[in-house]
Amino acid sequence: MEQMTNRGKEAQKITIIGMGVNFILAVIKFLAGLFGGSAALVADAIHSLSDFISDIVVIIGVKITSKPADEDHNYGHGKVETVSTVLIGIFLIVVSISLLRSSGLAIYRFFFKGEELTVPKFFVLYIVIISIISKEALYQMTKIVGKKIKNDAVIANAWHHRTDALSSVAALIGVLLAILLGKDYAVFDPIASVVVSILIFKVGLSIILSNMNQLIDAALKEEEVQKLKDILKSISDIKGYHKLKTRRLGYYISIDVHIFVEKNLNVLKSHDIATLLEDKIYQTFGKETIISVHVEPYDDDKSNELNYRE
Repeated sequence: MEQMTNRGKEAQKITIIGMGVNFILAVIKFLAGLFGGSAALVADAIHSLSDFISDIVVIIGVKITSKPADEDHNYGHGKVETVSTVLIGIFLIVVSISLLRSSGLAIYRFFFKGEELTVPKFFVLYIVIISIISKEALYQMTKIVGKKIKNDAVIANAWHHRTDALSSVAALIGVLLAILLGKDYAVFDPIASVVVSILIFKVGLSIILSNMNQLIDAALKEEEVQKLKDILKSISDIKGYHKLKTRRLGYYISIDVHIFVEKNLNVLKSHDIATLLEDKIYQTFGKETIISVHVEPYDDDKSNELNYRE
């Protein structure tokens, strides 16, 4: 419980830092884009605002996930973390489509209706550079914390910071080309905005796809399942196993397995073998792992069946 509390505090701390930076950047970039005549920077500002909103989602998710199991949630609240991560991905996709539409219309009007576009003011470049440095720093800090506490929502949020940094790079290129080449090439600014929206869409989609398996109770990754099988084989008193089931509940892992032991063992000895297995699983997958071990008598006549020790 203490580990979960500390985990929640670390996640909240780095996310709150990100919230502050994102809010300030969103306001500054929006005003600079508005008064500096840069569609790319306005798009970048909306991206920063989406970062700010996703930070709120992460904080709410972490707070709920940190709650202990109760009568209504016997397996804890780990899935809330997964749901909050997917919500971040969905929000990113919605934002990207909105940006793509507005930028695409600007490009269409420029090429097919001869509408003139405003050349961004030079000070816009300074704002974009500040944004790139700030967001890359946030990405590095958030990723380190996310991996340390093994929180997918925090890691997803880190990548959200990285996409904002990359979108600022795209904005920088577009603004720079528009300023250097003049009014006839001002279209590079909304083109940069299109690039930004595509980057946002791609990251949002990858976040959703990578977390969907958890929502439908997919098994752990192959390498994780192999570790579990190695643990089962490492205990000589376990003659075999079957009905091995695994799933991830956000930060938690749930494991169910039936093990075979000598049929003449007493209840105490059988219990000790199951406890030894649980201890080894805890050491490998963490103390918060939810384990269910069912003990069955070993039958020599079934020794050739799958998952029995050779």
